[in-house]
Amino acid sequence: MINDVQIKPLRQIVDERGKVMHMLRRDDDWFNQFGEIYFSTVEMGAVKAWHIHKKMTLNYAVPIGKIKLVLYDDRKGSPSSGKIQEIYLSPDNYQLVIIPPGVWNGFKGLGYTSSLVANCASIPHDPNETSRLEPTNNLIPYNWEIENA
Repeated sequence: MINDVQIKPLRQIVDERGKVMHMLRRDDDWFNQFGEIYFSTVEMGAVKAWHIHKKMTLNYAVPIGKIKLVLYDDRKGSPSSGKIQEIYLSPDNYQLVIIPPGVWNGFKGLGYTSSLVANCASIPHDPNETSRLEPTNNLIPYNWEIENA
């Protein structure tokens, strides 16, 4: 587990008409502040990685499809510095993942259709506080290929 990353089970209310999928409330103990909400789609097998924020806290949930979310901690002095964490998110594993500033993250689409990643960010998007790397960059020791055990 990456230090300061939180994973919270999310509530789904299901009936014969469909369902309501909760994500984040301002009265949740883990709510930080509201900046903006946006949605990102990712196609099956596509990788959207890597990026890091200096100030923004990310609050990810996946209401449609399935992704593998990968986190990498290279924060100096962090107890989990140098660690990788994989988290699988989908409606069947419906959770909120809270990613603090300074943790690299990316995700890969695993569903049979496009997957939808919802982010309730703590601040509005600011390109000056974001850094990006290619998925195959050697700074992060991770291989996005499928592992066959």
